[in-house]
Amino acid sequence: MKFIHDKFLLQNRTGLHLYREFAEREPIFDYHCHLSPRDIAEDRQFKDLSEIWLEGDHYKWRAMRANGVAETFCTGPAEPFAKFRAWAATVPHTLRNPLYHWTHLELKRYFGIDELLDEASAVSIWKQANDQLASPALSARGILKKFNVKTLCTTDDPTDDLKHHEKIAADGLQTRVFPAFRPDKGLAVDQPVAFNAWLARLEQAAGGAIGDLQDFLEALRERHAYFHARGCRLSDHGLKQCFATPCTEKAAAAIFSKARRGQAAGADEYAQFGTFLMLFLGRLDAEKGWVKQLHLGALRNNNFRRLREIGPDTGFDAMGDFPQAQALAGYLDLLERDGALPKMILYNINPADNYVFATVAGSFQDGIAPGKIQFGSGWWFLDQKEGIEWQLNALSNIGLLSRFVGMVTDSRSFMSYPRHEYFRRVLCDLIGREIEEGALPDDEMLLGTMVRNICYGNAQNYFRLPARSDSVQPAAPKPGLRREGRRRLTG
Repeated sequence: MKFIHDKFLLQNRTGLHLYREFAEREPIFDYHCHLSPRDIAEDRQFKDLSEIWLEGDHYKWRAMRANGVAETFCTGPAEPFAKFRAWAATVPHTLRNPLYHWTHLELKRYFGIDELLDEASAVSIWKQANDQLASPALSARGILKKFNVKTLCTTDDPTDDLKHHEKIAADGLQTRVFPAFRPDKGLAVDQPVAFNAWLARLEQAAGGAIGDLQDFLEALRERHAYFHARGCRLSDHGLKQCFATPCTEKAAAAIFSKARRGQAAGADEYAQFGTFLMLFLGRLDAEKGWVKQLHLGALRNNNFRRLREIGPDTGFDAMGDFPQAQALAGYLDLLERDGALPKMILYNINPADNYVFATVAGSFQDGIAPGKIQFGSGWWFLDQKEGIEWQLNALSNIGLLSRFVGMVTDSRSFMSYPRHEYFRRVLCDLIGREIEEGALPDDEMLLGTMVRNICYGNAQNYFRLPARSDSVQPAAPKPGLRREGRRRLTG
């Protein structure tokens, strides 16, 4: 039997039926990814399998390094086929790692290739895939159409001009593509060199000098409004922990001025400024009706030598074990006290925090918006079968699985869309198993509707994005800164 077949990951008949009837054909709503807007705007045609599959993929680089592959074949200058062959030789050693599943699912869904990838099959698979990559059906836009991606949100710095988003909107692409606002660099008062370099870009983007804290806040407000006018309805933050240390505006202004003069904030000052700024940004999101995403707990850039040599986001990160509960609850509570708590998705990277995040989310539901505070999908090291099941079980036990907004790719690769299929198969297998065990009712429409909504409908209703991406407004001159029926499933 072929490895990737109709029953892949579906170990019971009911789960297979749920997948076929309620999950398989649902569109994709990819509300958090790191795809390049430029690649979409220019409809990038990928040269070869190395370019589309290995470029920027730190999951694969980690596995290759663990297999004794030299860095030249990961992030280095080795020629494309040599890199691919090194990856192919690594694949057999990834058995029981999700990379083995993803690799063969992607080969099947993009290229119709059923061969197992290894060093012996590398030449054949390289040729088959590259021949197909020349087709418009596998360009950046072709892939979005092929996988029925109805909506995706990229991850964008406040200083980005969003010109690629404007081009995508002007082209009337069938897939709605929107930016998401990620202002993490605005927190870096403990790193004044990087902070001031970023502020220079923010000055240029916002159209005015930033001399003090009020100028800074107005610049962020300007950029937030600029993003909103171009369809943005989500913000995103990647933090070790939330900030919940009381800080007056006067104290925040002093910390900002200190960083502006090139003096690094200490740990206490960093926490104070972080709290002040995150509350300000939370209020902006609430005012505009945005969804705020918090990705918490990553321990980044652990290998300093590699960071210095090849930079961040190259596969030298880990799960952190930072205390999360008190700061997370404290941050949400500070916003709630002001009536400024936006919709929010909480993602944890350490499975030890699953029940912490799920219970904190439950403490801030408002009885008005269903699933207002979401316990987010398995992220980064947890977006594999076991991690997905852990997240689904914690959410089910503590909250409402039926209101879950589903999976994201969280990826820089156009080859990652089968991860939605992977999630859907895991979800349907889990639900189907419990139906057959009698733990859930044998009711097709009740359970099938829930599955369908988790795959797509809940996200569509939750985010309330503009009806079409061609509603995005074109760039305007920079204004300068201001101060202001039931059937049985079994049987």
